[in-house]
Amino acid sequence: MPTQTPDAAATPDVPAATPARPLVTGRCFGDGDPLYEQYHDEEWGHPVHGEHALFERLALEGFQSGLAWITILRKRPAFRAAFADFDPEVVAEFGDDDVARLMADVGIVRNRAKIEATIANARALRDLHAQGRTLDEVLWSHAPDRADHVRPATWTDVPAVTAESRALARELKSLGFRFVGPTTAYAAMQACGLVDDHLATCPSVAVAVA
Repeated sequence: MPTQTPDAAATPDVPAATPARPLVTGRCFGDGDPLYEQYHDEEWGHPVHGEHALFERLALEGFQSGLAWITILRKRPAFRAAFADFDPEVVAEFGDDDVARLMADVGIVRNRAKIEATIANARALRDLHAQGRTLDEVLWSHAPDRADHVRPATWTDVPAVTAESRALARELKSLGFRFVGPTTAYAAMQACGLVDDHLATCPSVAVAVA
């Protein structure tokens, strides 16, 4: 879950090429930062499918642990360049030289445990594919029933973990994935649209879970 909404003065390094956003205010996070606004409006809480896209979200949520989400958003282009656009088949072949390269890359979060976990997760995903299964199948099998979903009134109503995120974390770990505890699993569920935790007062357009 995004940790906080930075003010405009605190975000001088938002890329100049970021397109202007429609005039919308009252978002539950992101107002005042074009990059954050775009993520709020177009990604967070929207259903995500496909192995590349889901592997990227899972990897970035792992790197975000302990950091503000806006930090990861700003570094996302560098992450994509460093990790072969999060192609799991390519990342699964990374070795010691790649770890050294990544540890020297100032554009990403240089945390050895997180880097090695991302490579290990690509290998786990490759093994999953060898079994005839997909990450899409695994993640979405843990989506909660949305029939009676009510958006939270305040951030205090948004959980850090749920029964579903605990179950997802357990299954991912059993499949060889690393750095995927229940909190990271729930953040990935939010990022991939398995849950929609936009606040009730947020102008975000509701999206159907697919």
